[in-house]
Amino acid sequence: MRRILVVVDMQKDFIDGALGTKEACAIVDNVVAKIGKYKPEDVYVTLDTHEENYMDTQEGKNLPVKHCIKNTDGWKLNERIAAATAGAHVFEKPTFGSVKLAETIAKEAKDAKGEIAIELVGLCTDICVVSNALMLKAYMPEVEISADSACMAGVTVEKHEAALEVMRSCQIQVK
Repeated sequence: MRRILVVVDMQKDFIDGALGTKEACAIVDNVVAKIGKYKPEDVYVTLDTHEENYMDTQEGKNLPVKHCIKNTDGWKLNERIAAATAGAHVFEKPTFGSVKLAETIAKEAKDAKGEIAIELVGLCTDICVVSNALMLKAYMPEVEISADSACMAGVTVEKHEAALEVMRSCQIQVK
């Protein structure tokens, strides 16, 4: 069985930048260790990617903090995560979940006759991780999908826990 790891938005702005938290900083070691358990070709990385007009978008009006503006320092992966994910597949996404990521992995699952398992890690549990987990589950309801809670952090501890419960409710295994 092929095991795929999805590393969601482990970017500087979410770790120690514009929207960083101590909880996000605390998971970096765990995420690096987790990435090391996968072959580079089985690692898929998402990058939250906004343009300069971010504040004019619906998201920008609801979360008026400029972050992950393409080609800025905050948009880049944390240095340790970048080194660990060398050779991985990378998907830029302008919103919470990546349709392209789900479509790509769903095609690979079909080609592998469903013989895959997907694990998610990253930031933020309650926004982009849960969005991608639910999207992957919707595209592939029979594929085993899991999320490692020790490799994720939410906007708050309470929202992290709430997102884990949503994933459990939708038959995503939470470790």
